[in-house]
Amino acid sequence: MDRVKDKVIWITGASSGIGQELAYQLAEKGAVLILSARRTDKLKQIKEDIKNKYGAQALVYPLDVSDTDAVERAVAHVTDKIGQIDVLINNAGFGHTETFLDYDFSRVERMFKVNVLGLMLMSQLVGKHMAKYRSGQIINVASIAGKVATPKSAVYSATKFAVIGFSNTLRLELKDHNIIVTTVNPGPVDTEFFDEFDPEGEYLKNVSTVVLPVDYVASKTINAIGKQKREVNMPRLLNAASKVYTLFPETGDKIVRTMFNRK
Repeated sequence: MDRVKDKVIWITGASSGIGQELAYQLAEKGAVLILSARRTDKLKQIKEDIKNKYGAQALVYPLDVSDTDAVERAVAHVTDKIGQIDVLINNAGFGHTETFLDYDFSRVERMFKVNVLGLMLMSQLVGKHMAKYRSGQIINVASIAGKVATPKSAVYSATKFAVIGFSNTLRLELKDHNIIVTTVNPGPVDTEFFDEFDPEGEYLKNVSTVVLPVDYVASKTINAIGKQKREVNMPRLLNAASKVYTLFPETGDKIVRTMFNRK
């Protein structure tokens, strides 16, 4: 893929789930990778794997995106060492399901710092760097939950609504700099994400018909690289549901409180 080969691609949340799968698939296609997450040991293992399997280059840069100073240091270091960043994939994030009245507010703050504020700062700093070259793409991994909220996911959905809204504005602002902004909005994906979001496993079991394989999500994300793609929404059923919800919100609320209240 000429759109991917030799491109410098920075992935946050690269130590597991969608981020890890993106690293493997992009390495196979010849991309030069920057891998960031909190778990250094996992990043180093992924780096060794892609080097051995695909002969691909990767820079490991451990990073907690909720730490503002750490993000600023990371972007300064990486851009100095690597030069031009062609694609930034903001994938770092986590979720938790619980009724909002019972929610520990410290977890609310933590989720917004990771899912929203860290993503915004990465986008700003790397976006400034891309603007110098008048080239680049920022891919923000959001969620269908940012289009259709469901019971017990108030905080997680709020963070993803924020990501989509932010991305929609950023897309308009960066167009004159020749920078593409794409959001990826998957439904449930079978990854370690659900170890925290759904510890009992009941939600995954209840929505098994729409759970996406992680390799499929990664492949769809990669297919958007280099394209003027506004959004990638999956699966089709939930994408259709989100459109119905937008057009008929009152009916949508009734459906969500019954059919989609599976947590």
